[in-house]
Parts: sequence; structure tokens; C-alpha cells
Amino acid sequence: MDGHLMVDLNCDLGESFGRYTLGADAEMMRWITSANIACGFHAGDPVVMARTVSQAVEHGVALGAHPGYPDLAGFGRRAMALSDDELTCAITYQLGSLEAFARVAGAALVHIKPHGALYNLAAQDEAIAAVIARAVAAYDPHLILVALAGSALVMAGAAAGLQVANEAFPDRAYLPDGALMPRDRAGALIANPQAVAENALRLVREGIFFNGQAHRIDTLCLHGDHASAPENAQQVQQTLLKAGVAVRPLAEVLGG
Repeated sequence: MDGHLMVDLNCDLGESFGRYTLGADAEMMRWITSANIACGFHAGDPVVMARTVSQAVEHGVALGAHPGYPDLAGFGRRAMALSDDELTCAITYQLGSLEAFARVAGAALVHIKPHGALYNLAAQDEAIAAVIARAVAAYDPHLILVALAGSALVMAGAAAGLQVANEAFPDRAYLPDGALMPRDRAGALIANPQAVAENALRLVREGIFFNGQAHRIDTLCLHGDHASAPENAQQVQQTLLKAGVAVRPLAEVLGG
């Protein structure tokens, strides 16, 4: 994996709602190349979506949809038993909503990344992964699908003819088998900016060994709702650049 010296930095943004503010969106825009913007189901509302899209465009950050389960109270982190048709329509609805704001801002969607429980289930459940991938391909086959490195969603995206980006999380701990450590376990979240940056560099250089295979990392996710989120992002970007790793938008990393 040493030859892979280009990576995208993404962040889940636009997750405020009404009068409640979550995440350091404006600060994070300075350090990332891709924004995954909530589409109103698990977080976000029309005003927040418009503002976040505008901020991303202003900073030259690529736009991506961040659809989740219709679960505002649980922040999209609770699994829901949706039928294939319900899930397909939920994905389509959220993509269309965010694309409307992108169009008004004179920009276009580049990628899509599922949120929370939907992301985690799609990483393991081939049926759910296939529904998501087919829904994205039906909406716009040129969208890049961001998925947990080596997961079922990566394979489903490829099967649906989509470009797929392997994602890793430098501010999260991993289990020995390459899976993400559950958030409710001690040590699952890494808060120290230097530790996050060192983890980011290791992930880019070494990739991840998951499901019996090695996978290179195309994009790193930096959570914007951590207490030290802006410091983490700044430290990661500067550490990568100092080590000779180019930080570029996702389409450029994938050669698209």
C-alpha cells in the first residue's frame, strides 16, 4: 500500500436541525475535500441543507449526499425494518432533495455515503447493500458510492456499475478483523489530534485488512461532531501533506 499517496478527506456535515446546532461545519470546511451532507431524514432541515451546500461551494469542497433512515430522534443510528421499495424510495428522495440545493448553488453532487445504521448494515448485509447500490445507480450512475473499505457495500456498488470509494475512519478504533469497533466500547473514539493524524497516515500507507483481503483507502472520514474535530482535521491534513500524501477531491483520487 506504500505507493498509494493520494487521499480524499470527507466529513459528515449539515447535521444541525432547527434551533439545535451540531458539529463544527464552517471550521471543518477549511480542511476537507468532500462533504457528506445530511438530507433531512436523520438530521438536517431545508435551511441547514442550503447553508451547508453554500459553505461547501464557497470552500471548493465536493458535495455528497448523506442519506439515512427516517429517524430524527435516534440520529439515524437505529436500524429500521424497511422494505426494499421503501429503502429505495428513501434513498431517491434524499438524493433529490440535496441535489435541488446543489443545483440552486450552481454545483452538482459528486458522491453518496449512507449514514449511521444504514451504513453499518450495508457493510455486512448483502441484500441491503444491493438495494442501496441499485437505487443510486438508477438515480445517477455517475455518482461515487462511499463505503466501508472491503465491505458488502463496496461489492454491491461495483456490481451495480458504480465507482466505489473505500473509506476508513482515523478517529475510530478498529477490531483485529478490520471491522470498526462499536461506539459503545471503551476506546472506540479517538480524540487526541496527534493520534488521529498518525492513524490517518497509517491507514493511507498500509490500507486495511478486512474480510481476508487488503484494501487501499481512497477517502478518510473525519467526524465533525467530535469535541476536537477542527483540530483533528487540521492535524490530519498537515500530517498527510508533510508525509508526501496528496489530499485531493474524491473524483481525482479515483481518476474520474
